[in-house]
Amino acid sequence: MNSTMKRWLAGTLVAMALGTALPAAAVDVVFKPVADGVYAYVGETDGRSYDNEGLNANIGLVVTPAGAVLIDSGASFQSARKIHEAAKQVTTLPVKWIINTGGQDHRWLGNGYFQAQGIETIAHAGAEADMKVRSGAQLEALKVLKERLDGTVPTLPARWVKDPDTRLELGGTVFELKYRGGGHTPGDLLVWLPQRKVLFSGDVVYVDRVLGLLPVSLSKTWLESFAVIDALKPPIIVPGHGKVTDLATAQAQTRDLLRALRAHMKKAVDDGTDISTAVKSFNARPFAYLKHADVWIPQLANMTYLEMERE
Repeated sequence: MNSTMKRWLAGTLVAMALGTALPAAAVDVVFKPVADGVYAYVGETDGRSYDNEGLNANIGLVVTPAGAVLIDSGASFQSARKIHEAAKQVTTLPVKWIINTGGQDHRWLGNGYFQAQGIETIAHAGAEADMKVRSGAQLEALKVLKERLDGTVPTLPARWVKDPDTRLELGGTVFELKYRGGGHTPGDLLVWLPQRKVLFSGDVVYVDRVLGLLPVSLSKTWLESFAVIDALKPPIIVPGHGKVTDLATAQAQTRDLLRALRAHMKKAVDDGTDISTAVKSFNARPFAYLKHADVWIPQLANMTYLEMERE
């Protein structure tokens, strides 16, 4: 054992003896290429934690001759700084825009950092009320980050787009923003790059793990948003959660689960079946391979029944 290793081991043993913790792990943000000039950071598929700094979701980066565009800003001021530094490892061009794809914390709570750098933040107006109403609860839930949440102040986007379809262009690269009423959150927005044939779906697509339904989620509009993806037929999808994927996988793991939940619960409500029986009788076997299926699908079934009742 060399002298450096001996010193490290001695320090570790002293720390253990004193009951002090070694420095905690931190998430490593790295953008990997998915197409020419298009990159993604793929977050882990577990819940928010101190170690992952709330970056349990995917973030996009698009490099154009006139500057870079980030898809989503992260869950905190400090994680936004990491995202920015990771972008600088890919390109020396400045980041010009941040596009928030919805009102979930890891989509927009990093806006304050980027606005302090003079970078324009953009979202659909359908997200505004949701961001305002839930920001306090989101910060409360992110207290698991402890000091890694320091400096985070909910900062609304500087620019709201209002149409169902909005075309933006930077350095000759076209960004088509498509909004059909949200889904996972009211402001869920699709970002389509027609020249690169890449779709950033935000939380309209989950793969590898079961999708999430919140009190603000609407499976009906979620499927209307997904219908845009069906029509576009993108060969490459950067989902909100899970590995970069294709259309067939997105359909099987998000669209088809939503369809199955709605069909089963509509029949249950129409037939007067009580909620407990309806939840227990939902056939989750086709989706049992998805992460968290055993715990979360019963919750999804419960929430979908209540939504069908309201409809």
